[in-house]
Amino acid sequence: MGENSLTRPEVDVVGRIAARALAKREATYADEVRRLLDAALAVIRASGTASRPRVADIVAAAGLSNDAFYRHFPSKDALISALIEDGAERLVRYADRRMRTADTPEGQVRRWVEAVLSQAADATATLTRAVLWNAGGSAPDIDAGSPTPSGRLATLLYRAFADMGSQDPEFDAGLVAHATVGSLTDFLWRRVEPTAADIDRTTAFCLRAITRINSGDSAAERNLPNRFPAS
Repeated sequence: MGENSLTRPEVDVVGRIAARALAKREATYADEVRRLLDAALAVIRASGTASRPRVADIVAAAGLSNDAFYRHFPSKDALISALIEDGAERLVRYADRRMRTADTPEGQVRRWVEAVLSQAADATATLTRAVLWNAGGSAPDIDAGSPTPSGRLATLLYRAFADMGSQDPEFDAGLVAHATVGSLTDFLWRRVEPTAADIDRTTAFCLRAITRINSGDSAAERNLPNRFPAS
């Protein structure tokens, strides 16, 4: 009894001290990552598409060491991938806020389109192009099982598409998101800012892409592959 009463508190103390140390280290590392990402954006904004910054440039702007950089990123490419992923998360949050200002599912889809295509607006487009240019055309290094940037955006459309009668909101939203992000990329590299007419046409496309199957449709219409002869 006496031994247990001494040992158990000791284990609790050890656990609490270890937890505090880990929490402090986690906060420190999170701060380092944020500083590196912010510094990379600042250096890339200044360089544009004229030159690619070095790791030394980013580390100096962040006020950190090379050890701190390589503690979190195995290469500059990994940092650029993190920048793209971080930018996608910011866009998702922005689109979500915009969609909440609409009262109808159709209005929510339009707000979503406006948010996505706003990334091709003048000031934002310059930085986005520079980040993508630094990526060198390579795909973001996304963990297996994690959604792609367009996949994250697609999730915002699930509810609106379901409310409008989509029989498969996830599938329809995924196609719409890939198409709209592709259109955004085209605007970015052509250095063209989307007009109100572009937003109208893109919104109309998104609404037409919803798959609606009426209860009176035939079995063949509900199972499209069966409408075509086997090869």
